[in-house]
Amino acid sequence: MGAGMSRGRRRGFGLEASRGMLPLLALQVLMEYGRAGASRPPVTAALLAANTLIYLRPGALHEILPSLARVSFNPQLIIEYGDWVRFFLSPFYHLSESHLFYNMTSLLWKGIQLETSMGSAEFASMVAALLALSQGMTLLMSKGLIFLGDYTAYYDQYAVGFSGVLFAMKVVLNAWSDDFVYLHGMVIPAKYAAWAELILIQVFIPGTSFLGHLGGILAGLVYLWLKRSFNGQDPFTLVVSSITKIVTWPLKFAQKLLRSATSQGRITGRGRVGRRASARETPRGLWRCSTCTYDNSIATDICEMCSTAREDRSFSQRQNHQSGGSDELSVDDIRRRRLQRFDR
Repeated sequence: MGAGMSRGRRRGFGLEASRGMLPLLALQVLMEYGRAGASRPPVTAALLAANTLIYLRPGALHEILPSLARVSFNPQLIIEYGDWVRFFLSPFYHLSESHLFYNMTSLLWKGIQLETSMGSAEFASMVAALLALSQGMTLLMSKGLIFLGDYTAYYDQYAVGFSGVLFAMKVVLNAWSDDFVYLHGMVIPAKYAAWAELILIQVFIPGTSFLGHLGGILAGLVYLWLKRSFNGQDPFTLVVSSITKIVTWPLKFAQKLLRSATSQGRITGRGRVGRRASARETPRGLWRCSTCTYDNSIATDICEMCSTAREDRSFSQRQNHQSGGSDELSVDDIRRRRLQRFDR
């Protein structure tokens, strides 16, 4: 859920003592990502890690990251003073351990479903778009309420939390669902769950940011409208996909080379051990040993791997006469000749 505070209570910003909810969050993540056959979507994992690390501020991050009071969303400071740091960073900050826990468990459930169905690049694009849209909607509504005479309630309110994006994700997730959900004793269509949750949260937890949650719902609806209006991938998704391809290209190229080498045979020394093949399949400048299938240079008549003589017409006849007409070697003979070769 989102959390907001009036300007007069700004000094109360801070982290509460641990209630043991973060280990429970870690356990849920391990259960989802550690089970057999899990999809393990990376963007969802990165968002979970980013929000948690920003809240914990371990080591050097405590000095690097701006304080909670510095990034809290405040419409007046953003509009009148251009403080856009608050616009973009406030969703990743949380007031308390319980605030972080409930938002991250919601992100875990929604993110895995959406990223698995959409793909990581499009999901990352969607999250970025929903963040900008939800913050923008909240900003516009806060400014618009000034004309209704309510200045201090929303325009000068401080708020943080990822819940605006989560409400937008809920709208996208349930947009085409015909299912029903059970919400605080009520059974309602899934597509209206976000609206019902907006009202119930405000009733039971009045300190939350109503405009922030409402902005998230409107952001989800706008996003769906834009997707229907413009078919195909949006430009941000294309950029993310291109960057991903560039970053992963060296790894894919190495994997392709490895698969190619494995399919052609095991490379050893100057030659290659492969399957039995006809003379046409042997590379030019090499001859393939009929015993161990090692490819040898034509400069030698003895196999470098097992010391078997080359089987051309003249040499083969001489070898057959010396060995009593038998050119087949037993497994023990091949093993002994290999040992003799490496003992040279």
